[in-house]
Formats: sequence, structure tokens, C-alpha cells
Amino acid sequence: MSRAIVPVLLLAALYFAVFGGEYSVFEVRNTRAQVEVESARLAEVSARIDSLGAWADSLANDPVTIERVAREDFGMVRDGETLYRFADVEVSDSEAVVPER
Repeated sequence: MSRAIVPVLLLAALYFAVFGGEYSVFEVRNTRAQVEVESARLAEVSARIDSLGAWADSLANDPVTIERVAREDFGMVRDGETLYRFADVEVSDSEAVVPER
């Protein structure tokens, strides 16, 4: 009787060590997959941070970039230049011209 209990206990311990508990094979595999996903996300965020850092450096030190932003975003012009703005006109259905066939 005792000879049958020892192998059964060893098999139960081996089963629990591989498939059960917090550090099972499945948990380790899921954790590794999660680490890969988060590593890829970290790489994307790091690239975005580098890009924004380069943009901030350009805004702080590059006069051409500063002028471009001033012109495009704020509509600024130099002395002697004229700014033309074109407004979108909304046409109602009654005013729309329908070509005749």
C-alpha cells in the first residue's frame, strides 16, 4: 500500500509543479507573450518621444521651422505681405444649381 502512495504523490506533485499554481507553464507562456506586447508598445512610445524631442528642438532653435509654424498655424505674415483667406461657403439645397441633361 505504501509503495503505491509514493509514486501517486510524486505524480501529483509533478502535475501541480507543471500545470498548477502561480508559476505554471501556461502562466509563464502568457506572461512572456504579455512582455513581448509591452516591449513593442514601449518601442513605439520611445520612438514617439524621440520624434517629439526633435520637433521641440526644431521649434526652439530652427528659425525656418518657427516661421513655418507662425505662418501656417497663426496666419502671421511679414511686413509688406498680404494674407488672403478663403472661406468655405455652405450652399443650401434651394440655392444649389443642378445641371440640366
